[in-house]
Amino acid sequence: MDFQSKLQETASFLDQIKKAKPRVGLILGSGLGVLAEEIANPQKVPYREIPHFPVSTVEGHAGQLVWGQLGGKTVVAMQGRFHYYEGYELEEVTYPVRVMHELGLNTLLVTNAAGGINPDFHAGDLMLITDHINLIGANPLRGRNVASQGARFPDMTEAYSKELRVLTEKTAEELDYSLQKGVYAGVFGPSYETPAEIKYLQTIGADAVGMSTVPEVIVAGHAGLKVLGISCITNMAAGLGHARLSHDEVMDTADKTKAKFLSLVREVIEKMV
Repeated sequence: MDFQSKLQETASFLDQIKKAKPRVGLILGSGLGVLAEEIANPQKVPYREIPHFPVSTVEGHAGQLVWGQLGGKTVVAMQGRFHYYEGYELEEVTYPVRVMHELGLNTLLVTNAAGGINPDFHAGDLMLITDHINLIGANPLRGRNVASQGARFPDMTEAYSKELRVLTEKTAEELDYSLQKGVYAGVFGPSYETPAEIKYLQTIGADAVGMSTVPEVIVAGHAGLKVLGISCITNMAAGLGHARLSHDEVMDTADKTKAKFLSLVREVIEKMV
């Protein structure tokens, strides 16, 4: 079965079970899946039951789609995402973004847990992603282009919607939340970076680093979706904090930040046109 046929089969399956057309899609990173628990009147569909969907293997990723109401909008949330380092091809990693586009939504909110590189950042900060650097070593648009899904050479000048960034900054100000802004570097993983690699990332202009998000945003841009990206700075990167890094620390910091994260995202979605 070709890619387009798989995509249509997945979308048809989900069309049959959802109650309303979603307006906003959410991809929830490590420790941030708690946002899906805030969705009212939820319909939950495990990834393993969805035709052609990969299955998340990372701790902190529930592995299900959740439909319902959040901030007065119908949303569909990925409670757990897929990563290149899990062994999936980038076409599989970004498959849910294609499905969301097929379902008719036009806005995507991507979140992640990231290591802080900017020396002004601290663990527990939220960072509004202004741009990204793709260091994963591959591009999800490699291969034959399907014109119905997007242009062969999509523009990435505004990969992260300026309109949504302004809205988020204003919302954070109204909530009296401090909000960092910066460039996210997407790397292969799963090993954390060395101190020398972090120095390199500082030199090329990265403010935070993580192992996701970039492929999804590239595909979203290709499909014409407006994207908002928010990183939870769960630790300072190698050489900038204490000696050792761990996934447990990532999960613990994300948990401590969840109240701020939840209220910001909920308010932003409510204000989206």
